[in-house]
Amino acid sequence: MGTCGYFFTIHRLHFVFYYRKEEENNFQFLKHQKNMDICVIAFDADDTLWVNEPYYQETEQKFCLLLEDYLPHHTISQELFATEMKNLALYGYGVKSFMLSMLETALRISDKTLNIEILEKIIQYGKDLINKEIEILDGVEIVLKELSGKYKLVVATKGDLLDQERKLRNSGIEHYFHHIEIMSDKQESDYQKLIKHLDIRPEQFMMIGNSIKSDVLPVLALGSFGVHVPFHTTWAHEQIENKVEHPNFKHINKITEILSFLNQ
Repeated sequence: MGTCGYFFTIHRLHFVFYYRKEEENNFQFLKHQKNMDICVIAFDADDTLWVNEPYYQETEQKFCLLLEDYLPHHTISQELFATEMKNLALYGYGVKSFMLSMLETALRISDKTLNIEILEKIIQYGKDLINKEIEILDGVEIVLKELSGKYKLVVATKGDLLDQERKLRNSGIEHYFHHIEIMSDKQESDYQKLIKHLDIRPEQFMMIGNSIKSDVLPVLALGSFGVHVPFHTTWAHEQIENKVEHPNFKHINKITEILSFLNQ
């Protein structure tokens, strides 16, 4: 593998919240950190760099309210989640997949009796979600400014290609990143491809994100570093109950805390 060079590409690969916060784990990370050879730091996008999940939950609530004549809200929500999970392999992640799952769920629970106006409203909910303003999370730009020039910064995120490109373009922080990876999934194999594309060794790579399942466990399995920075709400699909105990794992309460650890 080579060393870190400068580049900027947009590349698409083929396609929780539970943590153990303990002093022993923090100590092991700090002790191990002295030997770190990190030159690339990757950031998840949704709910790590900017707000995302609350907008989906807001849209889901409107969807449930729209169909309340058919089923209770919690049942509609469960039906929608089941549809999303069934469709992941077909549509992948992101707003368009969510919109199609809403339409499919609405037709199923209404036994295809919905009038066209209801379907049009659901489509509009999806368009409104796409057009949400980008709200950068607290501390993000402070971290990016501090780390830029010291490390190669990468965005590694799941989701719809066009939607994530639009978010990044409108975020005002695109210029901090040398590489953008919009991934259809975040399994070990996906990170392996990313690390190979970056031309670095696994131990030179650190991933920061709000999902233990997607942003931490796969990179730890490869010998890279995983940092969990929680967001106040997490999609059910990303929630796990694993206790993470690994010398390359670090939990932080807010994103700016990564600066003190990297600077030690």
